[in-house]
Amino acid sequence: MQDLDPQLVAQPAKPVRAVIALGSNLGDSAGILDDAVEAFRKAPDIEIIAVSPRAKTAPVGGPEQPDFLNQVLIIQTSLSPYGLLEFGHKLEQGAVRVRDVRWGPRTLDVDLIDIDNVTSQHPVLTLPHPRAHERAFVLTPWSWADPDATLNGVPVAELAARADDAATVHRVEDSR
Repeated sequence: MQDLDPQLVAQPAKPVRAVIALGSNLGDSAGILDDAVEAFRKAPDIEIIAVSPRAKTAPVGGPEQPDFLNQVLIIQTSLSPYGLLEFGHKLEQGAVRVRDVRWGPRTLDVDLIDIDNVTSQHPVLTLPHPRAHERAFVLTPWSWADPDATLNGVPVAELAARADDAATVHRVEDSR
């Protein structure tokens, strides 16, 4: 597809670690995130290693909109990076995500943050995610799921504390 770098389409020889960010601010966000986590759990080429607690976060960029629920998954997968991206897009489609406005409200957002330290500047899939290092709504839940995580050699918790949106991230206890 579109001259993708071979590392983006090649299946790994053995399962690799990946970080997935989930977000929702339309509809039953808690239920939508539950369904997304369950879909990852049931996928044959994916094993969930850790699921972060949820965070309620203010939207960053884009139009005025409701707060988000965000969550991070740490997984092992034998899917290629592009295969994992396609899986996330199918989940978004299943949640009837509409892509009208950049950074606008959404039923489900599935972002591939990092996969096995692969780097890519391809417009279809940039890795690590190009803004992850400055987004506490991703970094904070990631640090809850994996306190020792690093991104480009910097502790994720440290990046989260420095992020402009750090004060808007609040842990949500599951009420289900």
